[in-house]
Amino acid sequence: MSNKYKITVSAIALFAMPMTQLAQSQPYTKADANLSRISIVEHTGDFTPSELSFIDDKGRPFTMADFMDGEKPTILTLAYYECPMLCNLVLNGLTESMNQIDWTPGEEYRLLTVSINPRENSELAAAKKENYLSSLEKRPVPESWVFATAEETQSKALAVAVGFNYFYDEKLGEYAHPAVSYVLTPDGKISRYLYGIQIKPRDLKLALVEASDGKTGSAFDRLLLYCYRYDPNSNEYVMFASNIMRLGGVAMVIFLGVFIGGFWIRERRKKKVALASENQSVALGK
Repeated sequence: MSNKYKITVSAIALFAMPMTQLAQSQPYTKADANLSRISIVEHTGDFTPSELSFIDDKGRPFTMADFMDGEKPTILTLAYYECPMLCNLVLNGLTESMNQIDWTPGEEYRLLTVSINPRENSELAAAKKENYLSSLEKRPVPESWVFATAEETQSKALAVAVGFNYFYDEKLGEYAHPAVSYVLTPDGKISRYLYGIQIKPRDLKLALVEASDGKTGSAFDRLLLYCYRYDPNSNEYVMFASNIMRLGGVAMVIFLGVFIGGFWIRERRKKKVALASENQSVALGK
C-alpha cells in the first residue's frame, strides 16, 4: 500500500464548519461545497521540513530541526488559538487521552502545536498553553509542550508536508480544517496519523512506542506493539492474530520446557535418594 493516499474527511470536517454556518437555512449541499477542500493526504515516512521556522509561546524563534531532539517522539497538532470549536475539541481529546496513559510529556514524548493563523501571536499561544498544561494530570515541564505561531509561508509549508488541507472562510473569518494529530519520530519523520477528536489511549501509546522504534517505553509496551498492528481501514491499532499465535506457541514451548524440566529434575532427585538409601542399606548389611 502506498504511503501517500487521500483520505476524505467530510464527517470530520463537519465539526470544523462554524456553528453559525451550519445553522443557516440553505440546504446542506450548498454549505457543503467547501468541504471538498478539507482533507488529509497521508505522507507517512516523509520528513517534516527541518528548515521551517516558528515562534514559541515565549516569543523565541526556533526551527523544526531545533525542536527535534533525536530522542523522543513528538505529537504534532495544527490548530489556531482563537478557533471557536474544532481545535479545542481536538486538543481536549488529545489531553484526555494523554491523561489516561502512564507516560509523562517531557519524559517519554514531546508535543508541538502550531497555529495556522498567521495573525496570532505568542501571547495567545502562551495563554492556550497554560490552559492545557493545567488540565494535564501529570504536570510536565513547560518546555515539553510548545505552542507556536508562524508566518503563513511557514505554517502552510508544514501543513502541506503533513497533508493537512484547510481553507480560510473570509465571509465568516474562520478556518475550516480536519481533525487529526500526527506522531513524529525523534528525527521528525511522519510515523502515524491519528484521526478524530477522541483518540484511544491505547492507540496514542502504541503510536508513540512505534515512532520511537521501541526505544521508548517498557518491555511490556514493546510486547503490546508486537501484538497490535495499525489498520489503515479502521484507522486504529488492532490485534495482530499471527503474532499472538506465535507468542502463544512460544509461551506453550516455554511452559512445556519448564514442566518437563521440573519433572526430570524431580525424577533425578528421587533416583539419587533411592540410590543413596540402597547404598546405605548395603553398607549396614555388611
